Amino acid sequence: MQNIHAKLTDIPLDEALRYLGGQAAGGAADIGPEFLSSLEASSELLQKTARPRAVWRLFPLLPDGRLRGTAFLPEGHAVRELLTPCSSVILMAVTLGAEVEALIRLWQHRDMAQAAILDAMASAAVENVCDNFCADLQEAFAPRFLTGRFSPGYGDFPLEQQRDLCGLLDVSRRIGVTLTKSGLMLPQKSVTAVIGVSDSPLEHRRRSCDVCRLSATCLYRKKGSHCGNV
Repeated sequence: MQNIHAKLTDIPLDEALRYLGGQAAGGAADIGPEFLSSLEASSELLQKTARPRAVWRLFPLLPDGRLRGTAFLPEGHAVRELLTPCSSVILMAVTLGAEVEALIRLWQHRDMAQAAILDAMASAAVENVCDNFCADLQEAFAPRFLTGRFSPGYGDFPLEQQRDLCGLLDVSRRIGVTLTKSGLMLPQKSVTAVIGVSDSPLEHRRRSCDVCRLSATCLYRKKGSHCGNV
């Protein structure tokens, strides 16, 4: 299997605006030139600062839902349904690197508004890294088929399983990601996920707000929008 590297190719401004909670109906095209300039400058700074890294492993999927050679059993109806037609599972983790974390902290002492913009841009950036990484995985695994990625903490996939997933990937040694006692990843702009691998075409299910554990209190839904993860 070819070596697959993490890469940041773009930071979509519309995605960053969602993380900022922007109400502009037209996204980046509907905001003032001064704010747009600030977003673009933040994007340029982040792309220079980020040091994206990634790690992944492939495991055969046993009939009981466990990953062969481990005690790891992805829990929750949604993720189990996602993996049902699959013969193998990819565990993946990506991060923008500690450099981005340090940059955001620096601006929190200088200018909280600018720090908030950088934080939102970094959230959009790590999604871009994930998208690129998953696209490269799909190419590497062709002609087999991959599901979408599904992360601990989304839907009814317990966040507590993040610790087991990170342990199997050895993320601390391999990409410099650690976990707090509560399961929060450091650097925070990091993502873990499971991806199913099937020999047959898959019905790609759109991730739904209905399975998200935050759906009842989500500010995006109250505004008639979404977070960009569905």
